[in-house]
Amino acid sequence: MNATTTASTPRERRAATLVMACVGVFVAYLPVTSVSASLPAIQRSLDASTSQLSWVSDAFVLPMAALILTAGVFGDVHGRKKVFQAGLALSGAGALVALCAQSVQILWAGQALAGLGSAALLPTTLALISHAVPDPRERGRFIGLWATSLAAALALGPVIAGVVLDHYDWRWIYLLPVPASLAAMVCAAKLLTDSRAPGTRRLDWPGQLTAALTITTLVYGIIEGGATSFTDPKVMVALSTAAVGAVAFVVVERASGSPMLDLTLFRSPAFTATTLIAMISFLGLIGFFFTLSLYFGMVQRLSTLDAAWRLLMVSMVPLVLGATVGRLVHRVSPRVLIPGGLLIATAALLSLTNIGAHTSFGSLAWRLALLGLGMAFVITPMTATAVSSVPFHQAGMAAAGNNAFRQVGAALGPAVLGTLLSTEAVDALPGHLTDTGLTTPTVQHVTAVAEQGGIGAVAGLDLGADTPRALAALSEAFLDGLHVCLLVAAVLTLLAAAVGVLLLRRPRHPAPSGPVHTTTASHPEAVRPHPALNL
Repeated sequence: MNATTTASTPRERRAATLVMACVGVFVAYLPVTSVSASLPAIQRSLDASTSQLSWVSDAFVLPMAALILTAGVFGDVHGRKKVFQAGLALSGAGALVALCAQSVQILWAGQALAGLGSAALLPTTLALISHAVPDPRERGRFIGLWATSLAAALALGPVIAGVVLDHYDWRWIYLLPVPASLAAMVCAAKLLTDSRAPGTRRLDWPGQLTAALTITTLVYGIIEGGATSFTDPKVMVALSTAAVGAVAFVVVERASGSPMLDLTLFRSPAFTATTLIAMISFLGLIGFFFTLSLYFGMVQRLSTLDAAWRLLMVSMVPLVLGATVGRLVHRVSPRVLIPGGLLIATAALLSLTNIGAHTSFGSLAWRLALLGLGMAFVITPMTATAVSSVPFHQAGMAAAGNNAFRQVGAALGPAVLGTLLSTEAVDALPGHLTDTGLTTPTVQHVTAVAEQGGIGAVAGLDLGADTPRALAALSEAFLDGLHVCLLVAAVLTLLAAAVGVLLLRRPRHPAPSGPVHTTTASHPEAVRPHPALNL
C-alpha cells in the first residue's frame, strides 16, 4: 500500500487498520518488559528501594488501568483515529521524559505519561479492528495478529534492554518508542480511517473519577503497606478509600445514562469470565515478571542481556503461536483453550518453586517456555471472547473493559508480589545471616538496613571481608520470598482457570443488548446483535 495516500478500497482499509492496530499495541506494551528487565540497573543507578521500584512499574500501569475505559468512550464519541494518534503522542512524550530522567521521581513522571498513551491505544486498537471487521470469525484472526504484536513487544522488550544496557546507560531503553511513535502518527494520519460508535454516548466523569480513585488508592495502599505497615494510618485510609470508591463506582455507573462501563455486560457469563481471568492472570503474570527480573539481577547476578534471553523464553512462545491460536478461537471452544492454557501456566509456575541461585539456563528454559505456552492459549481467546460475547455496538466498551481489568491486575501484580517478596525476604534474612557465621552486631546492622531500605539496600553494602557471606545470605532470603511469590502466582492462575471452567461452560445466553441510541440506515450494526459464542 502506498503510504502517501489514504487507503480507499475495503481490503486496503482493513489492512491499514490491522497494521496500525498492531503498531499501536506494540508501542503500548514495549515498556512493560523492557523496563522490567532493567529494574536492577535502575535500582543501582537511582539508589531506589523495592517499593520505589514497584512504583516505576505501577506509574506506567496505573494510568492505563484508571483511564482505559474513558479513553475507549472518548474514542467512541470523538473518533478513534484522534484518540489513537493522541495515544502515540503521549507514549512518545513519556519515553522522552524517561530518557532524560535523573531521579526516580522524573522516571515515574515519564512512565505515567507513557501509561496515559497506552490507555488511549489499547481500547482504540481493538475498537478499530472490531469496526473494520464485523464478521466474528474473521475478526478472530485479526485479533490473533493483534495479540501476536502484543507478544512481540513483550518478547523484544528484554532483548532491547539487554543490548542497550550492555553498551549504554539504562535510559537509552526509552529511545526506540520516540521515533516509532512519531512514524506511526504520520502513517496513521494517511492510512487510518476514522470511526465512531453509533448513538449518543458521552463522557462519564463521575464514573471516571471514582474508578481512578479506587484503583490508585488500592495500589498505593498495598505498596506502602508492604514498605511500612498495613496498620499505618495512611495505608488504612488508602485501602478504606478504595473500598468506598469501588462501591461509589458501581452506584454511579448503575445510575448513569451513558456509563463508561455498562454493568449489564456482566450478565454475559463469557464477558464476566474473561474479565475476571484477565485481572487474575495478569496480576500473577506481571508480578512474576517483576520478581523474576530481580531474581536474575540480585541472586544470579546476570547481565541484563543474559536475563533477557531467559525472559524471552516466556514471551517468545505466544509470539510464535499467536496467529495459530487466533485461527483456533472459532474451532476450539474457549472453555477448552482458556482453562487449559491456565492449567499449563499453573504447572509451569509450580515447577519454578524449586529454582535456586545456581539454576542453569537449560533448567529454567523449559519451565519458562511452558509458562509461555500456557499464556499463548489464554491471551487471544480471552480478548476475542470478551469482544464477541456482547452486541456489536458494545464491542469497544467490552474491549476497553477487558483491558481495564487486565491492567488493574497488572498494576496489582508488582504491588502484591513485590510487597510479599520484600516482606518474606526481610523476615528470613536474619536467620540466613546467622547461618553464615556472621557476628551478632553485623547481623543486626544488615537487618536494620533491610528493614529501612528494603532488600535492594543490602546488595549495596560494603562489609569488607563479610560482604560475600552477607550477599549469600541475601540470595537465600530472596529465594525464600521468591518461592512464596511463585506459589501465590500459581494459586492465582489456578483460580483463574476455575473461573473459566465455572463460567465458560454455561449454556449460551443472549448477549446483553444495552441501550441502542440509533436505528438509522447508516449504522445498521447498531441494532444487529453480534453472534454470541456458543459457550
